[in-house]
Amino acid sequence: MNHPVSIITGAGSGIGAACARMLAARGHSIVLVGRRAHALHAVRATLATHAAHEVIAADVSHCESAYAVIDETIAKFGRVDSLVLAAGVAPRAPIEATTQAILDETFFTNTFGSAYLITRVWPQLIKQQSGRIALISTLGTSDPFTGFFAYAASKSAVDSFARSIRAEGQSIGVHGFAINPGCVETAQLRRNFPESMVPAARALPPEAIAEVVVACVCGERDQDSGSTIVVASP
Repeated sequence: MNHPVSIITGAGSGIGAACARMLAARGHSIVLVGRRAHALHAVRATLATHAAHEVIAADVSHCESAYAVIDETIAKFGRVDSLVLAAGVAPRAPIEATTQAILDETFFTNTFGSAYLITRVWPQLIKQQSGRIALISTLGTSDPFTGFFAYAASKSAVDSFARSIRAEGQSIGVHGFAINPGCVETAQLRRNFPESMVPAARALPPEAIAEVVVACVCGERDQDSGSTIVVASP
């Protein structure tokens, strides 16, 4: 119970899974959160075993499920030291093809899901007088990619969350960071772009983003609290 406790959403693959492995290697207890239980258990099997790790299969775009993630973690470990919000969707659609269904899925997953988790964990962070929240955003918030009208906007709110966390958290020892990567080699990237459009050499490995996240949640970049940290593609 002396290990730091980190909740990671989107932990079944990509950036979330890379963050889980790196934080576990640093001795964190990891709570792996995602929609696919089998993927979460597969990642859990790869984690360093210095501390206890938990799997919670949940869709954080639903408020009750997001709240339950926080509540179950506190009940199990008694604290939350870091929250890594890597869950996200990125449907590709130009403005004229953006439907209500696309808007609902994108904002409920990327924006509201993050907000549900942050607001639910906040009383615990006040109690602890400490905590760090890392939000995976996108370089597209400042340079929107064509066809990502909904995605870029949903992540712009995430950047704003980091600024609000700094404003309200600095007096209680809580820090927030928005990490804005370019193209990252994930299944989500390849659902939108074949290698003929985005060659593998132009995509960052998930571990490159995870290294930045880990530095943030381990207290090595507190001076960047409230800022957007750009990690550009090669």
